[in-house]
Amino acid sequence: MKKIILILLGLILFIIAIIYFSLWSHPDTGHTDVLVGKQNVETLNFKDLDSVNVAAATMYEGALLKEVMQGEQYRAEWAVPVKVPVLLLDRTYGGLTILKKGGGKQTKSLRLKSGKGLVYTLRSVAKDPEPLIPEFAKTLGIENLIIDGITAQHPYGAMVVAKLAEAVHLPHTHPRLVFVPNQEALGKYNEGFGNKLYWLEYETEGEENWSAFENIISIIDTEELQEQKFKHRDKLHIDTPALVRNRLFDIVIGDWDRHAKQWGWFLQKKKDQYIAIPLASDRDNAFFTIDGLLPSIISSKNVQPRLRPFQEEVDYMPGLVYPFDIYFLKGVPKETFQAQAAYIKTHLTDAAIDHALATWPKEIHQLHGKEIRDILIARRNNLDRYALEFYKVLQSKNFLTQPLKGSDDADVPRDLHKCFECL
Repeated sequence: MKKIILILLGLILFIIAIIYFSLWSHPDTGHTDVLVGKQNVETLNFKDLDSVNVAAATMYEGALLKEVMQGEQYRAEWAVPVKVPVLLLDRTYGGLTILKKGGGKQTKSLRLKSGKGLVYTLRSVAKDPEPLIPEFAKTLGIENLIIDGITAQHPYGAMVVAKLAEAVHLPHTHPRLVFVPNQEALGKYNEGFGNKLYWLEYETEGEENWSAFENIISIIDTEELQEQKFKHRDKLHIDTPALVRNRLFDIVIGDWDRHAKQWGWFLQKKKDQYIAIPLASDRDNAFFTIDGLLPSIISSKNVQPRLRPFQEEVDYMPGLVYPFDIYFLKGVPKETFQAQAAYIKTHLTDAAIDHALATWPKEIHQLHGKEIRDILIARRNNLDRYALEFYKVLQSKNFLTQPLKGSDDADVPRDLHKCFECL
């Protein structure tokens, strides 16, 4: 009897030990997989959660007819939940304080400053296409066509692009995917910015140098760069090989939206000279896909030449050349384009592409990861040809004489030209 009691006591102690070890190894402090949705987002205590599972947007899910007419695009990527860290402003980087609200036509953003003085941006993953809807679309009741077009953008492209950029030694803004819940630190911005997915990344302008470059005196936008050029004249020069490499890299990843406001510049001082090193931002349109009847019509080179699809063959190079390119790169020797194409082909190996795509969660990678890999490899393999085509399109354009003002091509008359280095 005594032996049986000892066995039972031992069994009880063993069970208690297992329970204790389980609780100690997996404390209930944010390591559980919490799925965030409309039904629970207001009741969760995010202060106790390190991460959550959340979808970028579920509004794009559609029936078969919708996919045939408007395309499959990246609907699944937008709708599938992914695990992301929870961002509490007062607990991050020594405390993040809001400087101001920003954003473009589709993207909401907040500019933040850390306790160490570095400036960051929160850029919304989900888009607001409302400002882009023309009146005729509202009149005809086809607003949904415009809104649905967001599915052509890959919601998580930025994290892969950053790794690809590192492979070819191009600076990037180090985007980090985060979920920002309603919180006291957001203050008046809770209503418009809380409970959403964001990219937390370095700002493309400011006084603090967060890069590995030395002797950086500031990070400026394209408008200020033009002002600095007039101020310093022949003492300020563009790192044109770096800019050419950036633009050829844009072709590889299919990022067609590269107007003047999509760039920052590291201003580097070398003795009495200044070098402007390009910094690409806003990778929302990398891997931009187009299928379906209506998007295919809209993206025709005769309808919207800028809207180029991410497919194995670049189908219309003139659509990818911006006034920005004419302003900064016309007059750059053909050999520079050839050399930078060769550099990318050498460094953007299959292994580097695989490493970059592996940053996606498996539930995202399994959807279009292989297809995107194949297209990247095909574009890289043909990059020497694309570089020459890009160069030839530049040569067919006249120089610009007026400053670049933004994303609208109408800001710059194409019949009046003068290159940046000639100013």
